[in-house]
Amino acid sequence: MAKQKVALLTAGGLAPCLSSAVGGLIERYTDIAPEAEIIAYRSGYQGVLLADRIEITREMRERAYLLHRYGGSPIGNSRVKLTNAADCVKRGLVKEGENPLRVAAERLAADGVTILHTIGGDDTNTTAADLAAYLGANGYDLTVVGLPKTVDNDVVPIRQSLGAWTAAEVGAHFFDHVSNEQSAAPRTLVVHEVMGRHCGWLTAATARAYIQKTRNNEYVDGLMMNAELKNLEGLYLPEMAFDIDKEAERLKSIMDRTGFVTLFVSEGACLDAIVAEREAAGETVKRDAFGHVKIDTINVGNWFSKQFAALLGAERAMVQKSGYFARSAPANADDLRLIQGMVDLAVESALNKVSGVTGHDESQNGKLRTIEFPRIKGGKHFDMSATWFGDIMDHIGQEYRAA
Repeated sequence: MAKQKVALLTAGGLAPCLSSAVGGLIERYTDIAPEAEIIAYRSGYQGVLLADRIEITREMRERAYLLHRYGGSPIGNSRVKLTNAADCVKRGLVKEGENPLRVAAERLAADGVTILHTIGGDDTNTTAADLAAYLGANGYDLTVVGLPKTVDNDVVPIRQSLGAWTAAEVGAHFFDHVSNEQSAAPRTLVVHEVMGRHCGWLTAATARAYIQKTRNNEYVDGLMMNAELKNLEGLYLPEMAFDIDKEAERLKSIMDRTGFVTLFVSEGACLDAIVAEREAAGETVKRDAFGHVKIDTINVGNWFSKQFAALLGAERAMVQKSGYFARSAPANADDLRLIQGMVDLAVESALNKVSGVTGHDESQNGKLRTIEFPRIKGGKHFDMSATWFGDIMDHIGQEYRAA
């Protein structure tokens, strides 16, 4: 087998898997293809366009195991869309008139890269497929194997994305502390906004983890620090429709009885309605290079807080967001096992010249395989028919229906 030159990049937002996945790839190549040269492009596709790379040295290989202990990305991230030439020009990544896809492809060819591993969501990995297709059409053989990273767990047809389990666990830990704010003032409403633009999986999974974390707590009878303080009274997802007046009536009775109400809200819940409302009022809604609404400018949690605070007669309302805290965490034990399986398959596939994205394929009974690029898509919706989700909603006592 000819000597391989492997390039790694991470792109998009952070997730609790990037550092471990990079470390795992370095370790695996060191174990089974030690002769392979490894580089990493700094800050994702930006590094490819700017020829900004890190040479993975022998010393780095020997200490790659340390990367499993950390969150973030050891090689940096960015949100760069290679097919959005205007944005790349604006950011100084290419010159006017240049095709970013061609610039990136020619950089990979000039660097002698034969294998590219991309760790990211659907945009990251489908862009990698575009690069491979461009190079293939121009006589250059590049194998691209991606690993699925998204805390939303919203990549089609992959059953479980890397980092999502950790984000749910860490989000629950975050809110276990925040929930104590219910004791700070009478008639308090606390809204926990969780990441998830199109998919409510993370919000639901964080709620499940929070309930599991707090259900066996022991308390001192008669004091305010009790089981009710740790209750979750409402859960709102992008896939869910609900009657706000009926919900307010239900929640107000809880507020009147206990003096506090807790809501978990996906950052994409009611997003389309809120955006339409703002645009109808003449506001220009900001969008990123991929055309997605810049969700941090919408502040869905704040919208829910304002709506319900008035209807519930809350004297104090607050919004707490676990997103950056959760997505920057190191991978937990469950994700570490998932990462190892996908990394091992990614390296095996790359060395055998099989391109695609590693993952448990939902259309093949959850088999771990290298899934063909054309089948990779974003925006997978959460399946609200899942038994565990029904159990949560029964526990909360909330009525809901599919949007």
